[in-house]
Amino acid sequence: MNSLNFNNKIEILVNLFTFDNGELKVLLLKKNDEPYKGYWMLPSSLLMSNETVEELTDKIIYEMAGFKNIPTFNCSIFSDINRITETRIVGFSVIGIVDTIKSKLKQEPKDYEMEWFNINSIPKTIYDNGLIIKDASNLLKERLLNIKDLKKLFPSDFTIPELQKVYEQVLDKKLDRRNFRKKLLNLNIIEDTKEKNISMNGRPAKLYRFKEEIEDKELFSSINF
Repeated sequence: MNSLNFNNKIEILVNLFTFDNGELKVLLLKKNDEPYKGYWMLPSSLLMSNETVEELTDKIIYEMAGFKNIPTFNCSIFSDINRITETRIVGFSVIGIVDTIKSKLKQEPKDYEMEWFNINSIPKTIYDNGLIIKDASNLLKERLLNIKDLKKLFPSDFTIPELQKVYEQVLDKKLDRRNFRKKLLNLNIIEDTKEKNISMNGRPAKLYRFKEEIEDKELFSSINF
């Protein structure tokens, strides 16, 4: 009989992403104790035998980050035997999308520091959290080429330049303003709210929203520039 231990702990790690002024950001918490005191970490917790991944994900997001009703989807599994030196823990990565409105809401005071970081400027993180963030960022960029997922970031009004900044980071290239606007409008997936954003460089900019009926259409894959 094999004497190997089959008991493994499972850690759910939540990558909460949002866009802020055209920058894709992830929410991290500062670790207050050793090991890795002062380093940053993803919101996470160990899965109990009486709960599902989905239940624990929602619990982590609310209790550690203060958000409710956040759309999530599973990302990757990290099972390197030595990913955590103290004990054997398998990492299960989840992605959550926090819209631009919720991300700016003031959260209840916590006994730990919490901050949004640009995915290209991640501070020192514990264990393999940096690798997990990079993996989740790449998957999210692919998902955001899908209008249904992009809409989760912008459930309310936005300007076309704001949307262009998102695509420029997702596609990792500069896009022509007029060409982007023309092709986006031709897709017939957004509508003019008849309102304007007067805070954008002092010049009024039209505000748009995604049409409701695009949920039932064949999902948009990408804009060919």
